[in-house]
Amino acid sequence: MFLVTGASGGIGKAIVDNLMRRGFRLSLGARSVEKLEATFGFQNESLHFARFEAEDLQTMEEWVSTAMIKFGRIDGLVNNAGDGTRVALAEGIDYEQLERQWKINAGAPLRMIMLCLPQLAKSGSGRIVNINSMSGQRVLNSFVGYNMTKHALSGLTKTAQHVGWESGVRTMEICPGYVATKMSAWTDEIEDDGKIQPEHIAELVRQAIERPNNAFVPKIEVLCMKEATR
Repeated sequence: MFLVTGASGGIGKAIVDNLMRRGFRLSLGARSVEKLEATFGFQNESLHFARFEAEDLQTMEEWVSTAMIKFGRIDGLVNNAGDGTRVALAEGIDYEQLERQWKINAGAPLRMIMLCLPQLAKSGSGRIVNINSMSGQRVLNSFVGYNMTKHALSGLTKTAQHVGWESGVRTMEICPGYVATKMSAWTDEIEDDGKIQPEHIAELVRQAIERPNNAFVPKIEVLCMKEATR
């Protein structure tokens, strides 16, 4: 059974659609359970919904607890939820928004990993996939909040990989450039058909979690049509 954060739209929805087609049992977290129901239909023996607020530890604890009650095990976690608000390194920086980005982009994945890690270790082949960004690998702008928190997520990925390795837990990050979702709608330099499609990322997630322990890929960088020139 896999948990997916930020599951109701964008890359998260594409990941869920992909895994559902392949028969995965899933527990989905989003701010609105009603939106999950409207998007994926009603819960059933293979599908579980929970309220997930990336700034609220209690919602995470309750989600993991109810998922365990329903399924009895956790095989994987996909940390997909993120905040792409553009907080620039400039005079008048919005520290309140910066703190919020830390909680959503780095704090929530850390907390979810800590909650799931004991069960992932029990499986002997647990999987953690962090949906990161090329902004966590290089810097092309002044958006300090997003750049810092995505670099932090990369550090978390490597640390979780180190901690879980001997118990068979494999942690990876997928780092896309511009994806055709609301988060990158602010840029008009690249049309949506030249951006990475959410379905492309979803297929990479599926391939990553199905790789064996002795042939695991810790990071995938994904470039859109114009990425190499930036």
